[in-house]
Amino acid sequence: MTTLPENCELCPRKCGANRAAGEQGYCGADDTLVVARAALHFWEEPPISGEAGSGTVFFSHCPLRCIYCQNAPIAQGIAGTPITEERLVDICLELQNQGALNINFVTPTHYTLQIKEAVRKARMRGLTLPVVWNTSGYETVETVQLLSETVDVYLTDFKYADAHSAGAYSNAPDYPTVALRALDAMVAQVGRPQFDEYQGQQRLVRGVVVRHLLLPGAEQNSCDVLKLLHERYGENILLSIMNQYTSVLASDAQAGSTAAQKALVRFPELSQTVPDRTYEAVLDYADELGIENYFWQEGEANTESFIPPFDLTGVLAPGSANTN
Repeated sequence: MTTLPENCELCPRKCGANRAAGEQGYCGADDTLVVARAALHFWEEPPISGEAGSGTVFFSHCPLRCIYCQNAPIAQGIAGTPITEERLVDICLELQNQGALNINFVTPTHYTLQIKEAVRKARMRGLTLPVVWNTSGYETVETVQLLSETVDVYLTDFKYADAHSAGAYSNAPDYPTVALRALDAMVAQVGRPQFDEYQGQQRLVRGVVVRHLLLPGAEQNSCDVLKLLHERYGENILLSIMNQYTSVLASDAQAGSTAAQKALVRFPELSQTVPDRTYEAVLDYADELGIENYFWQEGEANTESFIPPFDLTGVLAPGSANTN
């Protein structure tokens, strides 16, 4: 069993929670490992999902907790059930046996120590797939460095170029600075993107993919993010420019959530979607910057469901029952 910190500083919040004693941190996690889904996922970038699917493990709780979070049930710890580290080892091997292109840990930061140990054990038992660290980008350099023997691919967000938006939407005005330092560490650790052919599909086996999700009314922020990333990293990273923003707040407000209603009073723009013309303008700007081979989304991505059901699929051991 992994020893958890008595003064947790795994994420940039550095809340100091005594996780070893079961105290909850800012993220909501305590001394248990909580997972909401473990299954093949087909809606990541092509060299991560391919046609076979990415072996995703969706962890509960989150250090960032954006007000517009698309995965709110897991970020808030509403969905998920505790499992052991040994069960996480088994999950990795089960996903490999299902034909996954990789093992993809989603929102994993607060479980870094348990995941690191589980991957080590899984590799001893035959895990050969690349490990993907699917993160909000709000990481410390120290935690990234802890992952040097664990992670092959970073699938990271870069949400904001300005502190005001980061503070308003994610209560993290330090996000632009912190995320940039973490991204520097990720690129230094895994290097430029590398691919192989796996089961007849092109697969990313090493490198960094940086995602940027357009937010309503924030075209300038998106342009600033793209300019910053391109000038700083060039072809050392792959960019993914996304238009799949869905107003979870609006849905929750319509369902009677008082918290969502209050949030929309403060940020009415978050009830909207991103117009196609805005997305096209940002893609045009990427072209003007000279960014090549970035990932982009076709059609009405914001009307499609990129959010899987967090129903404990693949989480519990075969033949067991959920008693939580």
